[in-house]
Amino acid sequence: MTFAIRDAVPTDADTIADFNNRLAEETEARTLVPELIGGGVAALLADPSKGHYWVAESGDQVIGQIGISFEWSDWRNGMMWWIQSVYVHKNHRRKGAYSSLYQHVESLARNDPEVIGIRLYVEKNNDRAQSTYAKLGMNKTHYQIMQTFFDNEK
Repeated sequence: MTFAIRDAVPTDADTIADFNNRLAEETEARTLVPELIGGGVAALLADPSKGHYWVAESGDQVIGQIGISFEWSDWRNGMMWWIQSVYVHKNHRRKGAYSSLYQHVESLARNDPEVIGIRLYVEKNNDRAQSTYAKLGMNKTHYQIMQTFFDNEK
């Protein structure tokens, strides 16, 4: 199946926020705060220094998304793109939408001389997603992610 991949635009914000909420529900059994996720999506769409979203379309319907944020690596003197907000509507899964999104992002990253690689984090029990990422050439690392949040609401 073929999907059209395009840059997300501000009119996609509600769909992206909805998909992000679905992602949180499916992977973490968590409902996001509408004002936070809506504001977060709008902020990223408005400010390219925060990151970028692309969407996959089937016909004229957005059926999937991928986002990136940026990390500068002083060790490698280059930019790492972090994949985030990966979601494909359940009616369109296992048909190549995510592969199309990933290949689009990977192609852009490989053609940007500042970008040295792509990373993502995935729920440790999400074997299906990990299998998909591995099939696309991604490898597990020896790192674990640790974090501190300053507001329990977020």
